[in-house]
Amino acid sequence: MDNKKDLISLDKIHIPRWNELPNVDLYLDQIVTFINSSLSEFLFLNAGLDKSNKNENQILTKTMINNYVKNNLIEAPIKKKYSKIQCAKIFVICILKQVYTMTEIYNLINIALEHSSVEYAYDKFCSLFEKALSCAYNKQDFVDTDSKNDNKYLLKAVLLSCSYKIYVQNII
Repeated sequence: MDNKKDLISLDKIHIPRWNELPNVDLYLDQIVTFINSSLSEFLFLNAGLDKSNKNENQILTKTMINNYVKNNLIEAPIKKKYSKIQCAKIFVICILKQVYTMTEIYNLINIALEHSSVEYAYDKFCSLFEKALSCAYNKQDFVDTDSKNDNKYLLKAVLLSCSYKIYVQNII
């Protein structure tokens, strides 16, 4: 069974880092468009979704964001605009919701921010997630010499579970 033609292109996997996120606050429509365009190269494919039905198969919708606010996963917008911190949290939520519940995501975000700045935690999340996906697709072990710390080991385990799910869904 050779499904290599259907696999995602690893060079297209890039989650915008903290310094690549917009420095201006975004309206709901803008944040939905920005995040969907950033993640669609690999999250659409992993779920086996048909890209032709754009409205039905979006990774992120306005309703989802409103639910994240209602469930305290992100702070409420100020004057209907979302900040860079909220944008970063939404990226994390969109990736983690492939495997984890909203309560688990809430707890994971709190653990990550317990001893780190949002900027550091978010950039670490992005780089380790891309590495985990690359390892899953290249059938390599994820080696991180910095995983002695309990929180970093937890992050590695979380990202590997998401990466393997994306890999498996893209194969089947």
